[in-house]
Amino acid sequence: MSVEWIVKIVSENWPMFLRGAGMTLFIALIGTIFGAVIGLIAGIIRTIPVPERGAKKVILKLINLILSVYIEFFRGTPMIVQAMVIYYGSALAFGIDMNVITAALIVVSINTGAYMAEIVRGGIVSIDKGQFEAAQAIGMNHIQTMINVVLPQVIRNILPATGNQFVINIKDTSVLNVISVSELYFLTKSVAGNNFRYFESFFVACVIYFVMTFIVTRILLYFERKIDGPKNYQILGEEIDVPAK
Repeated sequence: MSVEWIVKIVSENWPMFLRGAGMTLFIALIGTIFGAVIGLIAGIIRTIPVPERGAKKVILKLINLILSVYIEFFRGTPMIVQAMVIYYGSALAFGIDMNVITAALIVVSINTGAYMAEIVRGGIVSIDKGQFEAAQAIGMNHIQTMINVVLPQVIRNILPATGNQFVINIKDTSVLNVISVSELYFLTKSVAGNNFRYFESFFVACVIYFVMTFIVTRILLYFERKIDGPKNYQILGEEIDVPAK
């Protein structure tokens, strides 16, 4: 490895590396946000109690079946294949001339949503059943119970997994080069193709990926600590001495 070549590559191509890193973060962030929303909705629907009979039972069974197929398909196939199918398949099957950035956001969002759906469902199931029973006892329906009792706890519990999914998406956006998305890996290939110094060029990309994931991880840990609050705290107000009987 030549340090001189690394310095030369960075000095001559830093705008391309910066543009690629920005596109990578943009796709990963937007895809994670939309994926989390999709997963949250799917997770809530999959935990709705199914009645013993009636039209509502049939509808919920059908929706759960569709969500199960969606989750299993997108968790069981590589993102690189999903990108090819959605981008090229939409043009061939439906005549939709999709922008590559739009296709990339759709791919990352629905892929993330499949994983987040199971994360959310697991978070809801982990909540003590007594809280559901207590909410029902005071007249809350399933949606009210979710919004007021369950989801505030679930969101806190799944925050580390959501952050981990964001970090994974930063790295997995590299597969979107197959549909010519100008993210970091794609532009690094262009740089390496111009100077024929593949090792040095991709070493720079490796460092950039590490810096992005390291910073994002530290920011997420900061917010987790903020949500947790201080470990040692005191109740405000003066202590009241209760006289002995």
